[in-house]
Amino acid sequence: MTLIDEFNRKCLAIRVVRRMNAIEVIETLADVMLFECLPTYIRSDNGPEIVAKVLRQWLSGSGTGNLYIEPGSPWENGYCDSFKGKLRDKCLNGEIFYSLKEAQLVVENWRVHYNTKRPHLSLGYRPPAPLTAAPKPIPLDEASNMQQCLKTSGAKYRAGQSLA
Repeated sequence: MTLIDEFNRKCLAIRVVRRMNAIEVIETLADVMLFECLPTYIRSDNGPEIVAKVLRQWLSGSGTGNLYIEPGSPWENGYCDSFKGKLRDKCLNGEIFYSLKEAQLVVENWRVHYNTKRPHLSLGYRPPAPLTAAPKPIPLDEASNMQQCLKTSGAKYRAGQSLA
């Protein structure tokens, strides 16, 4: 199962299992909804685990609608089909998996690469969720030592350089 955000092209989840039922679909959606926002709707095919009554009730209870593509109309779900083609070509076809756990790890690593490093033409050759680096916070006692040192020596402080 793959979950793609149609707006920013971010792959929210890939669930690698041998078989999946509606409860496992709900678990995957709930995990994603905890870390991302609640979607207005979910577009999907008409698989039995997706059209199950329990899933439809859970989605309506969470305030999320469901849109089903017409059978035999894959162009209605183009982003997801395009993503699955890239996953197959760039990851799955080049691997031989000896266990389900190995497949899960390889696919998750590829998903992270897809979201953080792979450029997307539709996003101006930027990844959907690039990694960002936050500046390392300086402890207060170290900051006051740096101020004292700068006042007395007149030296300039550069990031990454220790004055101690």
